[in-house]
Amino acid sequence: MDFSKLTSFMNRIWDDEIIPVLTDYIRIPNKSLAFDSDWEKHGYMEQAVGMFTAWAKDKLKHFPRSSLEVVRLKGRTPLIFIEIPGTASGTVLMYGHLDKQPEMAGWAEGTGPWLPVLKDDKLYGRGGADDGYAMFASLAALQGLHEQNIAHARTIILIEAGEESGSPDLPFYIDHLGARIGTPDLVVCLDSGAGNYDQLWLTTSLRGMVSGNLTVRVLTEGVHSGAASGIVPSSFRILRRLLSRVEDEVTGRMTLPELFVEIPSDRQKQAKETAAILGDEVWSGIPFAGGTQPMAEEGAELILEKTWRPQLAVTGMDGYPLPANGGNVLLPFSVAKLSLRLPPTLDAEKSRAAMKQALETNPPYHAEVTFDGSDAFNGWNAPALAPWLEGSLNRASLAAFGKPVAFHGEGGSIPFMAMLGEKFPNTQFVVAGVLGPHSNAHGPNEFLHIPFAKKLSACIAAILADHAVTAG
Repeated sequence: MDFSKLTSFMNRIWDDEIIPVLTDYIRIPNKSLAFDSDWEKHGYMEQAVGMFTAWAKDKLKHFPRSSLEVVRLKGRTPLIFIEIPGTASGTVLMYGHLDKQPEMAGWAEGTGPWLPVLKDDKLYGRGGADDGYAMFASLAALQGLHEQNIAHARTIILIEAGEESGSPDLPFYIDHLGARIGTPDLVVCLDSGAGNYDQLWLTTSLRGMVSGNLTVRVLTEGVHSGAASGIVPSSFRILRRLLSRVEDEVTGRMTLPELFVEIPSDRQKQAKETAAILGDEVWSGIPFAGGTQPMAEEGAELILEKTWRPQLAVTGMDGYPLPANGGNVLLPFSVAKLSLRLPPTLDAEKSRAAMKQALETNPPYHAEVTFDGSDAFNGWNAPALAPWLEGSLNRASLAAFGKPVAFHGEGGSIPFMAMLGEKFPNTQFVVAGVLGPHSNAHGPNEFLHIPFAKKLSACIAAILADHAVTAG
């Protein structure tokens, strides 16, 4: 492979074709079904699917006997299924998603979730980096090989529309399409992150998650605080006490033994190596307010806290008016949406049961307490790298960036990876992505780092070429 030609091709296709279509895609408010229950009626998801398939069909003209189908199971979000015959043996499965997180407040002046802005080689707007670019980068990688007549394996590209809601529909599609997918020997997922923009980063683990609403109800209706406070316990105070059963509010460490696993020695070693590469960048890319400090001083420890230890976040509240509308009323209930990130190898269902028991048993003042734990899915710990893949990753990173590949765990979740890991235990995985420092997926000012995305696309092409040689 002539890597300089590949680089020139990636620059050209990204500048001329991918950036324009991603710019249009950002304008579509195709929020995931968890955030838009009327997604089908609104039609935004269908608009995004149409945009993606039109672009892909044009590229598939370069690949004889290739096919594209929008698969639709009744009552479920659509899935784009692309099959490209191989010129070498083996099967590669490439994955991405086109649904988006909701808007969030706090976007910088002149930007917004549905307002694409190209500035300083960054494309701002919701969904460009998470994960709209994945299908385009995947097809660009394959076309880059085609331009140089380089062989590749049969390739399946799956683009789902429910990842940001925990991929509730994907297992049904995987079962439905199982015979057509076959058994991949390599999976490429482009929905992850990067420690910096200076080298290729391979994700080695993803956390699982349990989320749901913790509800505390003390009254059937609001009562004047002058008449009831001191008699009726505050639902917020009870909520606070219940959370202290599972989390130490001083240190932020979880306290339930059922939520911990023994961290593998190789992952501890990688955390130290990553910390040495990144230095203060382990935490400096986070927009801390005022004098807020990270929860630990040592970089490797922060990485392990983010990737291998359980952590709790309250991501939403109900039962409260805005401060401007808060009268002297003792509120009848408090609801906190809990997001519990789990170690990669922990059983999510057992964790959900442990949380439910801890939060609901013997509530203070016999208040009415429920934890619905509506979502629970396992994390993923990557299998050991095959020698060919380890070598390929390093060569690709050196060719694209001039630096070796780096390895890190991610604190987020991709339910599809756990699903595939269980279904295909002998498969090799390349989990990577463009979500580097300050890219702020799910939050305001999300951006796609375009130079990095171009180099990542080239790296994927080089890995696919190496896979074809190995598989052949």
